[in-house]
Amino acid sequence: MKSIHTLTLLTIFALSAAFVRAETKQPNVLFIAADDLRPELGCYGKSHIISPNIDRLAARGVVFKRAYCQYSVCNPSRSSLMTGLRPDSTGVMDNRTYFRKKAPDIVALPQQFKQHGYVTQAFGKIYHGAFETAYVGRSCDDEPSWSKPHWYGSPQYYFSPQGIEIARQQYATKYKKPAADPDDWKQEFVQGLATEAPDVPDSMLYDGEMTDLAIKALRELKGKPFFLAVGYLKPHLPFVAPKKYWDLYDRAKIELPRPPTPPKDAPAVALHENGELRGQYTNMKERNLSDAQARELRHGYYACVSFVDAQIGRLLAELDRLGLRKNTIVILWGDHGWHLGEQTLWGKSTNFELDACAPLIVSAPGRKATGMKCNALVEFVDIFPSLCELAGLPIPSHVEGTSFAPLLDAPDKPWKTAAFSQIRRGPVLGRSMRTDRYRFTRWQKQNETVAIELYDYRNDPVELENIAARPENAALVKELSAKLDAGWRGSNVERCPTPTLPASSRTRTKD
Repeated sequence: MKSIHTLTLLTIFALSAAFVRAETKQPNVLFIAADDLRPELGCYGKSHIISPNIDRLAARGVVFKRAYCQYSVCNPSRSSLMTGLRPDSTGVMDNRTYFRKKAPDIVALPQQFKQHGYVTQAFGKIYHGAFETAYVGRSCDDEPSWSKPHWYGSPQYYFSPQGIEIARQQYATKYKKPAADPDDWKQEFVQGLATEAPDVPDSMLYDGEMTDLAIKALRELKGKPFFLAVGYLKPHLPFVAPKKYWDLYDRAKIELPRPPTPPKDAPAVALHENGELRGQYTNMKERNLSDAQARELRHGYYACVSFVDAQIGRLLAELDRLGLRKNTIVILWGDHGWHLGEQTLWGKSTNFELDACAPLIVSAPGRKATGMKCNALVEFVDIFPSLCELAGLPIPSHVEGTSFAPLLDAPDKPWKTAAFSQIRRGPVLGRSMRTDRYRFTRWQKQNETVAIELYDYRNDPVELENIAARPENAALVKELSAKLDAGWRGSNVERCPTPTLPASSRTRTKD
């Protein structure tokens, strides 16, 4: 009798343990990236943008209103986010350098999940690079990150006869291949028209194709713990989206930024000549665009945002159909912002708010703050530790960010006092710090300060004037300069440990 009783108890304990394991099953991760996406969406209070699917995601998660990249250029930003290291530690400050050149043994974000039993898979643009490494030839991949080969593909940017002809001409001029096949332009990155509105199905465009592949992968991954990354090229230039998304907007009603001037007293080094647009696209060469050109570009950007929104909607609908949403962390991020004519700028690559701040939306199972907005200062370098904490994985000791997982339960919780970004202009490095009220930027050539910027968002929310040189702000400039010198460790919440970098990445790049 006693043995039967004991057996019964053991059976109950075994069943209880199995139940607990089922209830505490590690969540999946759907990791969605969009290139050059501004926090200009319905869920960010921007009613002129049509983004119903992203808005629905926001209603089930937390919208971070002040999320900052560490470098507003694709490769440096993505390298920082994916490694949990800041640009000085990755050594990546351009679109060519591979982060493993300086830190070959670093464990990247998907790799951490892979090492803890997840199937990691990616479609589209997640890393940036055109890397020339032992892992890849000419690719945008990081082989150690993925359980299966990363499917990047070759995007076709143009569909109209005019767009295709110009692309072919640009291809022949740029690559100068003997007896080149005129259709090879589809396999290379070529520039032509800045905008196009082809009347084609979504799946004809790269981002539509990537969504098709990701949906297929979701079906295959059901029942396995997965980290699925889906990277969209849009709304990056060229602004090409199916015509139906252009038709969502009335160009005549699209507002232009006023005043179309750079910030008063901003140093020249803080600005640029719009090279990303003027240097690459044949119909937008002028330094000062006409209102008609500006509206065309804005129209194209908005159409691309709505196109990407539709693809995200397809992904989320499949996640729901498969019954996976309740056990999947969904994160959406843009790698940095983008200027659409504000401050006379078109493009990224500045320390201004419009480039440094980008969208970040997180929906995680079991978290209390659903459909809420968070005003805390968070950084993209925080995404790595946050996903680890949410999934119950250890956070690698090298990580230089702080998990914001507590903010998904309490968005108003006291948090960081500053976020940090930087941009290099040749030999000059601009380090920028965003506090609750101010942005302070110091430009230095080696140890010599060549310019300082100070913007007061309480009185000047769109950075109309650099007030660093005002005599009455001298004490404030000194205070913020000291805070900038103290760096991210001096602005962090107490729960962030001091990171330990791998030996291969401990040296810092020189300014």
